[in-house]
Amino acid sequence: MTDIIIKTENLTKNYGGLHALRSANFELKAGEHVAIMGDNGAGKSTFVRQITGVEQRTSGKVWFDGDEVHFNGPLEAREAGMETVFQNLALADDLDVPSNLFLGREKRLINLGPFSILDNKYMRRKTEEGLKRTGVKIQNLSNTIRNMSGGQRQCVAIARSATFASKLIIMDEPTAALGVQETAQVEKIIKTLKNND
Repeated sequence: MTDIIIKTENLTKNYGGLHALRSANFELKAGEHVAIMGDNGAGKSTFVRQITGVEQRTSGKVWFDGDEVHFNGPLEAREAGMETVFQNLALADDLDVPSNLFLGREKRLINLGPFSILDNKYMRRKTEEGLKRTGVKIQNLSNTIRNMSGGQRQCVAIARSATFASKLIIMDEPTAALGVQETAQVEKIIKTLKNND
């Protein structure tokens, strides 16, 4: 199973008497890019929440990069090399672009707990590199997320995942709330990431 990056077997999630996901079998090989399609309520987001550890599955197995895994939360999935762009984007509205890219992974010059000094130059430089790699164009990196369009927000979330992902990027309905132009922009970024593999 060495070339298989992620595999699920009979992945199932029940919420009480509601069967949100039944026996989902899925396999993705290294270098492949796939889309999981279905109607609203078909279980796409539920599937993502199970494999990333946001929720605990009712039954079934998940393998990631050759090992059977049972992530207790998304942080464990992230540490294993799996980055996810969730529907809610998980961005901080009052922070700028570099602060959002490094949210929870801040680079410190001096680590003194709550009195630490952040390495803002490093984080800005790495943000510029990450945006360039993904083809995301944001004029003012100091702008807060609150002042950005839905498309720009989505691009920041994707750039964050692409900057830190070492093995797999999962996007949960990345264009669901976007207009035509913004959707085209996100699709272009996805193609850029694919070509960079």
